[in-house]
Amino acid sequence: MMVSAKLRGVFCPVLTPFDEQLRPDASRFIEHCESLLHQGCHGLAVFGTTGEANSLSVKERIQLLEALLKAGIPPELIAPGTGCAALTDTITLTRHAFQSGCAGALILPPYYYKPVEEEGLYRSFATVIEDISDNGLNVYLYHIPPFSGVPLEIGLIKRLVKDFPHNVVGLKDSSGVWAYTDTLLKTLPDFGVFSGSEVFLRDNLLAKGCGTITASANINAPAICSLFEHWEGSNGISKQAEITAIRRAVQKFPLIQALKAVVADNLKDDAWLTVRPPLVPLTPIARKSLLESLAKVGYTPPN
Repeated sequence: MMVSAKLRGVFCPVLTPFDEQLRPDASRFIEHCESLLHQGCHGLAVFGTTGEANSLSVKERIQLLEALLKAGIPPELIAPGTGCAALTDTITLTRHAFQSGCAGALILPPYYYKPVEEEGLYRSFATVIEDISDNGLNVYLYHIPPFSGVPLEIGLIKRLVKDFPHNVVGLKDSSGVWAYTDTLLKTLPDFGVFSGSEVFLRDNLLAKGCGTITASANINAPAICSLFEHWEGSNGISKQAEITAIRRAVQKFPLIQALKAVVADNLKDDAWLTVRPPLVPLTPIARKSLLESLAKVGYTPPN
């Protein structure tokens, strides 16, 4: 029997700040994580797409996670992204997260070789789980075909859940296709499915999903968390419309750079504008347009 997912709520895929030498800025990272929890986030999904994880080395991810833990952020509030193109790197990061007491590991499929057979994907996830070999490991699959180019078909997920019922407990759906989420929730009703955008949060909760792991929580956590807590009835409908309008204003621009631009403006700290190549920051004209668009839809920075 599948183990019901333990995590619920609004988890933030935390942005990763960099210094002038393009090194991860641990002090700003810790401050931002603490602020997100203070704003109501139920957890932190560090080292995801929004956190530029695939521009970070294994060593950098480990060092940043250890910095968070040393700063006193409870590991049970952290679900790090651990999926890499190299299987050995995925195992190293997943083991480190597990041994650190983290709530779970969000694991991308290996994303370089395409196309790959379902059996190859199955073996990739199975090898990680079997190498760690502990029923306490909580794996959340990361379905983001627009970036990875490697979709996780529902048949594969069912097989992993059947063979590893204590470990494969949930999934983040960043496909942007509600039908996939809906089908998965109907097929595996106890599976911990998170939407990858708050645009689908109310639909996710109506369908008995677990919540959202959404990039926009970096700039709009209180409003998104408020919807999670009060999603039923007409009040929930209006709250959903408000946060959807803000998300759509932001995603007209490259999302990571746009979110960093908003954080930089909110904190009056231009260090947050820095991204690692191959990404480049928004131009001043684009930043001005972004902030004007947000003002038009009623965006208010978190306190």
